Amino acid sequence: MLRVAVVGSGPSGCYTAQHLVQLDPGARVDVLDRLPCPYGLVRYGVAPDHEKIKSLQNGLRTVLEHERVRFLGGVPVGPDGVPAARLRELYHAVVFCVGAAADRRLDVPGEDLPGSWSATEFVSWYSAHPDAADAGFLRGVRSAVVVGVGNVAVDVTRMLARGTRELRPTDMPHAALTALAASGVTRIHMVGRRGPSQARFTTKELRELGTLPDTAVQADADDAALDPAFADPSGLPPPRRRNVEVLRGWTAPPRPDARRLIRLRFFLRPVELLARDGRVGAVRFERTVPDGSGGVTGTGRFEDIEGQLVLRSVGYRGVPPAGLPFDAATGTVPHLAGRVLRGGAVAPGEYVAGWIKRGPTGVIGTNRSCAKETVTSLLEDAPSLTSRPLPADPLPALRAEGVDPVLWPGWQSIERTESRLGASLGRGVVKLADWPSLLAAAGEAGDAVTRL
Repeated sequence: MLRVAVVGSGPSGCYTAQHLVQLDPGARVDVLDRLPCPYGLVRYGVAPDHEKIKSLQNGLRTVLEHERVRFLGGVPVGPDGVPAARLRELYHAVVFCVGAAADRRLDVPGEDLPGSWSATEFVSWYSAHPDAADAGFLRGVRSAVVVGVGNVAVDVTRMLARGTRELRPTDMPHAALTALAASGVTRIHMVGRRGPSQARFTTKELRELGTLPDTAVQADADDAALDPAFADPSGLPPPRRRNVEVLRGWTAPPRPDARRLIRLRFFLRPVELLARDGRVGAVRFERTVPDGSGGVTGTGRFEDIEGQLVLRSVGYRGVPPAGLPFDAATGTVPHLAGRVLRGGAVAPGEYVAGWIKRGPTGVIGTNRSCAKETVTSLLEDAPSLTSRPLPADPLPALRAEGVDPVLWPGWQSIERTESRLGASLGRGVVKLADWPSLLAAAGEAGDAVTRL
């Protein structure tokens, strides 16, 4: 019987577990996560007002409720938890599905001023990630600058402009909802260093900005004029052509009665965050122009854009998983079809899937094929892997390492607590936002044991 540990319960981890039990009728899979809650970025990265995408949790739930899959939450892997080498002793194979946990930096002066954050930190706060701090993101903020023109940038821009009425039905933690309701933000600038025809957001996400109540959207016509494809987008790939067509409709002056204004700016590269009153007060940008090769070059002309809140959304990078080799240039673990490579040679029983395997690319569904490739490699190796005897159940050995896993009944108890919290606030489900609350709720399940 093949016994596998999958580290990470986001989409790549769940799809890995799903393929394992579908393709091997005897496989037993433990899905480990550092957090007491499953689903990874579907729970903690998808915007709360995107209910259709968040409903993907239902499919992931089905995987984790499979009779040969067991969820073990609250299990860190590494120096502060279970060593990766110990997992290899307890399971025939270990698949690391740990994502790309760090944000790319701007690497400009002033980036660490108070009021300057990564977009992920802001998303974690309004998504109730237990590691997120209530950092007073919006306190004293009139104008915000979002650096980046991808979907995450669109998400945080939309959240800054959303009204309480639209956010109240979501599962957003109540403290974040209250802070956004009291926000004094009236100007939001979303800024990219290249042109509108090269922006990475999807058209569906972009169009949502134009549906926000009491909010006007303006794409700067002077910026857009620097992009040859803006005047004639007919030669662009369909997704980018649709983006340009939407942006062309927003170049007119904004309506004057709107309470908030979202401005989309292009061909501006951040070069410095400027301090005012002890915190960030503006961002200095250098005007760029197309270089004829798909990139941009600086012009030596500068513009300052006011912002007491700056959110950078310029990509992610992998973090070296404890105990695994790591390629800093690509931000991934070296692998061959999902098999971890150590010094160029396959490391028996060690595998990767998801962003730590391929980099932060693709959409949620991309993880299906990525996971299937890794599982195919693992099952090809299974005859040699299963020749090694294992403990009957690794759970007692994991507990001996000092961890107290949150089993599936514990997660269900968290869900019930979140439902009760929402009802007490006159809302639907409201997520618990801190470790003590989550662990206390999980503890209400007692010592219930899940299937082995």
